[in-house]
Amino acid sequence: MTEGIRLASLLRPVRARNAFEETVERLLTAIRLGLVGPGERFPAEREFATQLGVSRITLREAIRELQAAGYVESRRGRRGGTFVTSEPAAPSRGEARRIAREQSGGLEDALTFRLAVETGAAQTLAQLIAGQLPGDEPGQARDMLAERLAGVNAAAPRDYRRLDTLFHLAIAELTGSSLLADAAADARTRLNDFLNAIPILQQNIEHTAVQHAAIADAILAGDPEAARRAVAEHLDGTAALLRGFLA
Repeated sequence: MTEGIRLASLLRPVRARNAFEETVERLLTAIRLGLVGPGERFPAEREFATQLGVSRITLREAIRELQAAGYVESRRGRRGGTFVTSEPAAPSRGEARRIAREQSGGLEDALTFRLAVETGAAQTLAQLIAGQLPGDEPGQARDMLAERLAGVNAAAPRDYRRLDTLFHLAIAELTGSSLLADAAADARTRLNDFLNAIPILQQNIEHTAVQHAAIADAILAGDPEAARRAVAEHLDGTAALLRGFLA
């Protein structure tokens, strides 16, 4: 998959008034979601600045601050660029509980938002496939979902959340709607700290693998209702774990 596809949901232009601050936020969100993981590279400076709608000077300043904070490093040479070195530390479970309490319903709101966005994205993509996407796009959708599935199924525990995120975001990306892709990334961002604060359970990983396959199968079969049900069932399980560990 290309960097452009993986970052498509975050590369809308930033607002000029707070360009530096929003550029830092955008880069940190990409790192936090795992769209650019440790050891991976952000797009080339000229391309990245154009996609974000900021000057190269502003982008360099944002990268410089993240480099000083230890999140990225700049490498020179033919294979150089800006590489992610680490990701922001996830809160402890106690801290996540405190955040959930202080948000006064924020966790439930975020779960509802994610359910609406991701079931809608799966339905939409299945409808598009049923109506036959133009050219070779059905094959591209099949290849991307297969790649993301294989990635999360083979993930080591430390990479599991990141690769799970990439699978879920791929569904919205493949609809071709930048607004829907952006909403899916926003929904995941709102829950990411909570997800990272709970343990990764082996039985849940095995169950999730079956559910992920069911989601992909329903989408690629062009069955919108089956896709909606499969996503809803999967997200209900994730919500149950979050409520249980963060109550």
